[in-house]
Amino acid sequence: MRNVDIVRLEKGEEGTFGVLRLDGRVFGVTLEPQERGNRVGMSCIPAGIYTCNRVDSPAFGNTFEVADVPGRTHILFHPGNVVGDTRGCILLGSRFGEIGGERGILDSRAAFGEFLARCAGERAFRFEITE
Repeated sequence: MRNVDIVRLEKGEEGTFGVLRLDGRVFGVTLEPQERGNRVGMSCIPAGIYTCNRVDSPAFGNTFEVADVPGRTHILFHPGNVVGDTRGCILLGSRFGEIGGERGILDSRAAFGEFLARCAGERAFRFEITE
């Protein structure tokens, strides 16, 4: 089973920015909403250890869902570039940058596709978020 983790680097009004590692090696960058007390559809995920399961999302297709987040469901990994593209999910990108003057992450579709390719054959994985 693959180990996936996010090390959060920055939290603020523009979102929660981090680095995603696959089996201990840096893969890319992440963007989640800002911290809002784990409110559904509005907040980043609390730091902790979770399991992610492969799902087929109506909106995003083949992806992974973070399971067992207290009081929350349908937290997915998916493409997106700015905090407005997520309602509590994890956006994947290859680097930090700006889009239309807004801070975000870049090359998201390519990074997300590569993430799925590297997790091919995995039905689930261990997932940890650290501050």
